[in-house]
Amino acid sequence: MRAILFLLITASLALAGGAARAVPLIADIDRHLVAITTDFTGSELLIFGSIDLEDEDDAEIVVVVFGPNEEVVVRRKDRVAGMWINQAAMTFSRVPAFYHAATSNPEGVTLPATARARHQIGTDNIRMRGPEDAPEDSVEVFKEALLRNKIAIGHYVSDRGLIERRGKLFRTSVAIPSNVPVGTYTVETLLIANRQIIGAQTTPLFVSKVGVGAQIYRFAHVEPLIFGIVAVLIAVAAGLGANYMFRKV
Repeated sequence: MRAILFLLITASLALAGGAARAVPLIADIDRHLVAITTDFTGSELLIFGSIDLEDEDDAEIVVVVFGPNEEVVVRRKDRVAGMWINQAAMTFSRVPAFYHAATSNPEGVTLPATARARHQIGTDNIRMRGPEDAPEDSVEVFKEALLRNKIAIGHYVSDRGLIERRGKLFRTSVAIPSNVPVGTYTVETLLIANRQIIGAQTTPLFVSKVGVGAQIYRFAHVEPLIFGIVAVLIAVAAGLGANYMFRKV
């Protein structure tokens, strides 16, 4: 069903691109909201579009998905008296909670290094702020550890994804893990020719909790003290109830 939807929509995009030759790139996503329910086990986001160039064979397409920003504390453990203990820590701000990049060129993006850094193409180019007073080599060590942790939990994709192309049309998919953070994401699609960006489009993506889980989540963040008290009371009631049932048996 999604494949049929993709063909229909991309065909209409191609016709629209033919009518408006001044727009070299048209891109969109199959949905702008990823709803997280109590039984959410992950999802897949489809990104698709069309290009309009005279020499489309030499064109490259890059898709970067990232966001929302968060603050992350990275801790280093050292062995002390036979035990592993946290010895040093470093805080990074404006860290994308999720990151995924894909390109139509299997050999890699041909953009200059400055352009790749500006558009955060590749995990090495993800922008994040470390402590200003920390030594640069120390910041790099903790940053590498942060990247490894993000890749391990599935929030960062280390291997470059591949974008499928069929003439003027293209598509790629992004795996949304079950533990994905809620918030606003950015889907940036770039069209590259002759080592230059000649077209770009940015699309927002919203990841939000819905249903009973969403109500509990909002309550816990809006009224944390009351939520904590209610949670304790429920735990005590459950314990007393279980104790009563076992005594009765």
